[in-house]
Amino acid sequence: MRHLPKVLAEHRCFGGMQRFLEHDSHEIGLPMRFSIFLPPQAAIGKVPALMYLAGLTCNEETFMAKAGAQRMAAELGIALIAPDTSPRGAHAPGEAESWDFGVGAGFYLDATEAPWSKHWRMESYLLKELLPLLGECLPLDMQRLGLFGHSMGGHGALTLAQRHPGVFKSLSAFAPICAPMQCRWGQKAFARYLGAEGPRWRAHDATALMLKQPVAPFPKGILIDQGLQDKFLADQLHPELFWAACGAVGQPLSLRRHAGYDHGYHFIQSFVDDHLRHHARALSMGVSANP
Repeated sequence: MRHLPKVLAEHRCFGGMQRFLEHDSHEIGLPMRFSIFLPPQAAIGKVPALMYLAGLTCNEETFMAKAGAQRMAAELGIALIAPDTSPRGAHAPGEAESWDFGVGAGFYLDATEAPWSKHWRMESYLLKELLPLLGECLPLDMQRLGLFGHSMGGHGALTLAQRHPGVFKSLSAFAPICAPMQCRWGQKAFARYLGAEGPRWRAHDATALMLKQPVAPFPKGILIDQGLQDKFLADQLHPELFWAACGAVGQPLSLRRHAGYDHGYHFIQSFVDDHLRHHARALSMGVSANP
């Protein structure tokens, strides 16, 4: 059994435990941080888990500090996992100054182009390293694992869930980048990490992936919440393209559009309980059908 990574801080929270941790990552080749909330039910047995992927300018602390999800997670008996978004301290050319434009941020893929390919291996880190590590070291039921995220992390959730069928049993997103091939953030990141536009780009585009599905990959439904005052909606996010792709393959999708809400964490706070209930239902935890 592997040893639990170093605990940087821990806090009692709604009867459970909020931890912030760090470990040396083989896949990334650098230290990586993540946070986890274990509900009180984890003290007596394995609990289902929900992994959250954060956005461009965030880290492993953002969701746990700002989303207010722990109260409902404790009530439902579900663990929350929040990895950092990206490698830190690699000193790749242009890494720091380009972060806000999607270059430097990890985009939840494995880069194929130098110098990024050495450390930018977020897909392998999450699927091959972090999740197996947590499954061995913590009381988590990895057969009941859900995935959600926000913005760039919403892109990561929609793509990783499709690229790794069977790993994640439930899926949702807040204001996701739904068609990165069609927006500036995605185009800049993909060009830097994956080279020229082509099959590698399509393999990490949620809309393109959905259009290739032979059957609905999540028959219990996908939930997406989108604020209509989101300044990135028209140019960067394109939920209408993912909606059309889901319709083309018969994938149930609840795309909820909210007047007056923007792209930030006040928006996420407003609807995060609905997302946890959505995952709890899909993970067969006996939650009422009403939000």
